[in-house]
Amino acid sequence: MDYDYHVHSTYSDGSFLRWMVRGAERAGLDGVGVADHCTVSDRESMRRARRDHGFNLDLTYERRREAIEGVREDTDLRVFDAVELDYDPRDEAAIRAFTEAAAFDYTIGSVHTVDDVNVQVPSVFADMPDERRQEFVDDYFDSLVSLVDSELFEVAAHPDLVERNPELQGYATDAHYRRAAEAFTRSRTVPELNAGRVLRDYGEFHPAPPFLSVLREFDVPITLGSDAHRPDELPARHERIREYRAEAGLDLYELDV
Repeated sequence: MDYDYHVHSTYSDGSFLRWMVRGAERAGLDGVGVADHCTVSDRESMRRARRDHGFNLDLTYERRREAIEGVREDTDLRVFDAVELDYDPRDEAAIRAFTEAAAFDYTIGSVHTVDDVNVQVPSVFADMPDERRQEFVDDYFDSLVSLVDSELFEVAAHPDLVERNPELQGYATDAHYRRAAEAFTRSRTVPELNAGRVLRDYGEFHPAPPFLSVLREFDVPITLGSDAHRPDELPARHERIREYRAEAGLDLYELDV
């Protein structure tokens, strides 16, 4: 089956739910997972980010669930009720309490911030010395391994998100990749092949080729998330995904949902 486990709707920063499902139909998929952003941290900086970006799925997931049930009646696709949660080791108790109560079809974990600093904002790192940038990337992979070891998630999204930031590219090492791969081998959490920037400025999938090579060396299963936010992104990204899978001989893992 051809499933995409990671798209967004207006319940975070994507497009209308029905539009996203129609985009998945046009992409020739058998199923699509609506995994909107969610932050459950009580730290002030994260509360501010949550307010500014509207990532309030912990307050709206029941309403979205009703909407998903309605969409399911109008499509032959399987439509999954999922979540993409911001992960920080300090938030594990809050994440566990929320996901156990909400009972999503599956959960995706993402490291978007390290010490509440967003890894995707180039200006934050523009004047940072190389040594501090390297420490930041080290800390990012510490958080990624912690995410995997927590066993809170079925999927780890874009596991080398730092590569998306031009100011942090090139600081991840083979040692980082091998440490992460070892963590995945002992966990139920699987990384995703993420197409969020493959047709944009970054131009690569996550994980980047050297990281993907290490994951395959360790026989780590890899699932798929287009990370689409607009319906028109789904057909274009999945065309590229299918090309890439054929080029790389890559089999993708289906979640048990």
